Amino acid sequence: MRRSKPLPDHPEFSIIEHLTCREFRVENWRLARDGSRKVLRFYGWSYYDALFPLAISILWPKAHADKKFFYVLLVAVLIYAYHKCTRILWESVIAIPLLGIQLETHRGLPGLPLSVSRNFIPMSFLRDFIINEGLHGWNVRYYLAAIKEQDQVVTLHVAFENILPYFPVLLEVYHGVQEMMFEETSTN
Repeated sequence: MRRSKPLPDHPEFSIIEHLTCREFRVENWRLARDGSRKVLRFYGWSYYDALFPLAISILWPKAHADKKFFYVLLVAVLIYAYHKCTRILWESVIAIPLLGIQLETHRGLPGLPLSVSRNFIPMSFLRDFIINEGLHGWNVRYYLAAIKEQDQVVTLHVAFENILPYFPVLLEVYHGVQEMMFEETSTN
């Protein structure tokens, strides 16, 4: 397994080469656009996370005395835990030549993935892998999509749908997937 970061301006993007496949991974953080190269994280621990256990410890005597307040506090703790445990850590596109493409989203705590959602598209149903553009308000946003055709039904499966990386990252992934999936199958 070899990991490389081909775009110096986008260190959140990496390519992981395995023996039989290639993973294009985008982590959920970016660099500041002001030229300071400061890392902007969209997940992680903050000062509010340190204050949450303090608030629970202060409110615990009241919750211990009042059952209704205990349940309200319990619901608040469960909502907080759910919010922390379902944050997106990274998304990836795994190109497996002659087999298909797998789109993955990893969620969990910083440094500890707790769940993974995977969507595998077999090569027999994969028609193309494209860069598409969509309108969001007054902005044009580019995204990668796999076109799947099964039983005359065509569907788009969006890669990196939660993180939406910048265009240079999308272009690098697009060229890598096209090279791995479609150029190898056309030569065989």
